[in-house]
Amino acid sequence: MGSGSQKPEAREARRRASLFHSGFWLLASGFLLVATLQFAYSQQQNFDNVEIKVLPVQGNVYMLVGAGGNITLQASEQGVLLVDTQFAQLSDKVLAAIRKISNRPIRYIINTHYHADHTGGNEKIADVGKTLNVGPGANLQRPTATIIAHINVLNRMSAPAGQQAPTPSGAWPTDTYLTAQKELYFNDEAIEIIHVPAAHTDGDSIVFFRKSDVVSAGDVFVTTGYPYFDVQAGGTINGVIDALNRIIHIAIPKHEQEGGTYIIPGHGRLCDEHDIVEYRDMVTIIRDRVQAMVKKGMTLEQVKAARPTKEYDRRYGSTTSPRTTDTFVEAVYNTLKTKK
Repeated sequence: MGSGSQKPEAREARRRASLFHSGFWLLASGFLLVATLQFAYSQQQNFDNVEIKVLPVQGNVYMLVGAGGNITLQASEQGVLLVDTQFAQLSDKVLAAIRKISNRPIRYIINTHYHADHTGGNEKIADVGKTLNVGPGANLQRPTATIIAHINVLNRMSAPAGQQAPTPSGAWPTDTYLTAQKELYFNDEAIEIIHVPAAHTDGDSIVFFRKSDVVSAGDVFVTTGYPYFDVQAGGTINGVIDALNRIIHIAIPKHEQEGGTYIIPGHGRLCDEHDIVEYRDMVTIIRDRVQAMVKKGMTLEQVKAARPTKEYDRRYGSTTSPRTTDTFVEAVYNTLKTKK
């Protein structure tokens, strides 16, 4: 009976070993695989009927919604600044939407992370812009809009010399930062670009428009499902929670928790502090439940069977999309299991 009780575990061990050996090259270049899958996914979508909708937020800030990640737009006398650019196939539609707001030059693009649904339009949109940066980072032969991101975004969009990069060089950041944050003053407004490490990826930035009182969160905060964090690109559940807490620290609510600081999520509807606090609490509760199960020595299948997300599944769960509830629980389990 002892050997019989071990058969499922033995089969699982053999299965994992087979997967490891057959997929080793994929793991060795995980970020290239993710980029390739994202590109393939974007090619399968029909963008013909996608409409870019423009929502005024407050101050000089607008929210552009289409397919892929939300775009944050700031516009005034000096020109236009964008946070993220959606898919490459939507660039013409995004540019047309921008021109409904401002005819000023596009000066800056800030990328919250490297995924193609947020950076795909970088090259074409930057190409019609014109930089204000005349310092060492400026390309005076091709004075396109300046693309700003954390250094890890550039590392994942480019490749070592002699190797094929997953994205065209015209889409790469031209101005990167290594510190906890980068500051920019544009359109009479102070802008903080804040690195939130090991969250959705290892290169996430949130962008705080001080005067307008708007935070562009990127994919560390979405309203369309459970958090997705790219484990192969350094994402972790604890980093997501830390990023949500950082946004909450910035946000100040108006009367009775409505209004005040607005938060533009990576995907989903416009939010205020109340929304992100509820989301943070949900993610923290699930993290704590899975952490307790890990400490008890429960296997991944046992954790899934226990359904640590059960009361939240009607709102955030999915069984059909690429990012199902099971894949979320598995990612949480794996990052907590391997945490030192």
